[in-house]
Amino acid sequence: MSTAEKYVHSLKQIKEAEDRTQTQIEEHKKKASEEFRNFESQISRTITTAKVDGEKLVESNVEQSRKKSTAETEKIIDDATNKSKTISARIDAKTVQEIIDILLKEV
Repeated sequence: MSTAEKYVHSLKQIKEAEDRTQTQIEEHKKKASEEFRNFESQISRTITTAKVDGEKLVESNVEQSRKKSTAETEKIIDDATNKSKTISARIDAKTVQEIIDILLKEV
């Protein structure tokens, strides 16, 4: 084999190696791109799920707070109603005397 033929043969081998390397690079690039799209899709789903879960949690907490405040309000109203009945029913001697004095003043 002549020097020129060896040179041409070497160039062919180099070209074949470059082609194989380029093919491997393209395959790796394609695989990385696909993995990135999958990762991006997964992140998007995770964010959506977290948002929905967060909204449900807020709604639940608001509802619990509303129920708690309603119960506390009803308790306060019931206590006030009971106290008002008790207070109006307590008439001591001094109060009776004041009422009689007021009534007799008018006569």
